[in-house]
This record gives sequence, C-alpha cells and structure tokens, in this order.
Amino acid sequence: MNDGVLALVVVTALAFDFTNGFHDTGNAMATSIATGALPPKVAVALSGALNLVGAFLSLSVAATIASGLVNTGDVTLTVVFAGLVGGITWNLLTWFFGIPSSSSHALIGGVIGSTIAAAGSDGVKWHGVVSKVIIPAGLSPVIAALIATAGTYLIYRLSRSVPDGTRNHGFRIGQIGSASLVSLAHGTNDAQKTMGVITLALIANGTLNAGAQAPTWVIVSCAIAISAGTYLGGWRVIRTLGKGLVEIDSPQGMAAESSSAATILLSSHFGYSLSTTHVATGSILGTGLGRRGAEVRWNVAGRMATAWLLTLPASGLVGAACYGIAQGIGGTAGIVVVFAVLVIASGVLYWQARKTPVSHHNVNAEWDGALVPAETHERIAA
Repeated sequence: MNDGVLALVVVTALAFDFTNGFHDTGNAMATSIATGALPPKVAVALSGALNLVGAFLSLSVAATIASGLVNTGDVTLTVVFAGLVGGITWNLLTWFFGIPSSSSHALIGGVIGSTIAAAGSDGVKWHGVVSKVIIPAGLSPVIAALIATAGTYLIYRLSRSVPDGTRNHGFRIGQIGSASLVSLAHGTNDAQKTMGVITLALIANGTLNAGAQAPTWVIVSCAIAISAGTYLGGWRVIRTLGKGLVEIDSPQGMAAESSSAATILLSSHFGYSLSTTHVATGSILGTGLGRRGAEVRWNVAGRMATAWLLTLPASGLVGAACYGIAQGIGGTAGIVVVFAVLVIASGVLYWQARKTPVSHHNVNAEWDGALVPAETHERIAA
C-alpha cells in the first residue's frame, strides 16, 4: 500500500473528471445555446446541476470500467495514473482545437495503453473492450442519427401547418426539457467512468477487494468534479457542435437532444461505456439529414470522425509513454515528475487558448469556417 501515491492518483482522476465535464458540456447544451432556447451561462449551470444528480442514479458503467476491461491483478497505481494522464492529454488537445471527441475513449485508451506497457497485451480483456467499447462506439452514432433523422422528419411533417414563429417558440421551450434529460443522462454515464478508475486504483492499492463497488466518497467526489467542469463550459467544443456541424433550428434541437438522451440512458442501463460525444454528434447530423434543405458541413464531420479513430490509439500511446517514464524514474518520484509535466503542459495550452478566446460572449457567432469568430481575431489584432 502507498497512500501518498494513491492520493495523487485520486487527484489526477478527479482532474480528468473535471476535463470530462467541460469537454462534454456541448453534448447536452450546444443545440439549446445555438437556437437561443437557453442563454449560454444558464445552460451550463443547468447542465452542471443535472450532471451532479445523474451521477448518483446508476453504477453499472463504473463496474464495467473497474473490472470489465483490464485484469485487476495486473494493475498498479502507476498504471492507473499513467492511463489518466493519457486521457487528460487527449481531452485538453481536442478541447483546444474545438473537436468533440470522446472523453470516455480517451480514458479507456489511456488505461489500456498503460496496462499493455506494464503487463503486455494479456493484461487487457479484449473481449470486454470489443463488446463494451468498440462495438457501441460504431453503432451508437448511427443509431442516434437514425432516431434523430426520423424524429426531425416527423416533427416538421406534423407541424407543417404551424407558423414558423409559433413552432420555433414552442420547441425552444421543449428544448429546455430535452437538454436537461441529456445532462442527466450524461451524469449517469460519464461520471461513473472516473468512479470506476478510482475504484480500480483502490483495488490496486489493496484498499478494496477485487470486484468491490465504488465507495460513497468516490461517488460524491466524482459527481462534484464533473458538475464543476460542466459549469465551466467547454465553449470551444460547444461552438463546433452548435454552429459548425449543422445549422440548427429549435425543432431539430429538440429532436437531437431527445435522441441523445434515449440512447445514453439505454446504454447506462446495460452498463455500456458509451461515448456521449458520438451519440450527440450522430443526433445532430441526423437532424440535418431529416430536415429538407438543411446544411450539413461534412468537412467538419470528417475532421471529427478522424479524431474519433485516433482517440483510443493516441491516448493509449500517451498512457504507455507516461508509464514508461514514471517506471523508469521509479517510485513516487516518477509519478510526481509526470504529474508536474502534465500541470505545466496544461497551463501552456490554457495560455495559448486565451490568445484566441471562445466564450459565452461569442459562442453563438455565425460560423465562418473557423473555430474562433473573425471579429475576435480582428479585435485581438487591434
């Protein structure tokens, strides 16, 4: 047992949970912000509160992460720590470029990469990875897109005799409910992933027996961390989802959010570690396909799909490299060094982002092909 290292691992895990929150806020609130159904700051505050509640509703996904993907006997605190660094690194990089990628897959990829570095490929439960991660990753955006396409078509078909102003006003009100449901669903799925990783660390440290469920303090701390991150607002990702992918009206927004919530809640019930980003993106694309004349920016979608394909291997490589560095230095010192590098790199990336800010002030500016609105560049240059 090494309680000092365990404490550092828990802090890193909660830091990942925080990045998960602000990276994935757009999954629930991007369309409501884009259509004006909710003011940006109100949207992220509501989403944060509902993520907090949702984190307490289920533990099925936490169990999958804690024991369904890697052999717990091969996992050490260094393995868990390195995997978390891989996940955080990918989250921050994709946030900086405004790419809605999967925080879930970043975490899973990091843990798998560090496990392979420590124990070889036999340390990974590949059947669990395929059935619980890869297959849902391929199917979930397609299923969500089909549901959203059908929902959008039916909404416009059934409300075709309603004046546009009246229809949009009504669906903006409906979006508040559907976006809230997505936030609640996100809490039931994503907060549990960090719960599972901390539980894995406690098992590796000998604090818990193999197969144990997440303790209450783990559930509470993870719920608070993801809620706080959500309230911060990942405006760069929100802008891409809300303005860059499809031009969205309020009926499409409600269809997208309803489709996302149904898919995420169903996956949480069965313990699938689903990417809420994949689901939300599929839903938004589906609304573009379901509405006649809607503009879908396939170049943006293609860039996102490329990031999705790279998430598992890229975060896995970072996880493996961090394990190698920490293990090479040895002991607590190795983990402290990697942690210090992570903090410095995160600070540099945040400083760079401040040079080209995307915030609640300009997140809804018209999409001109770039993440940062043109007027922001002009103001900075002046």
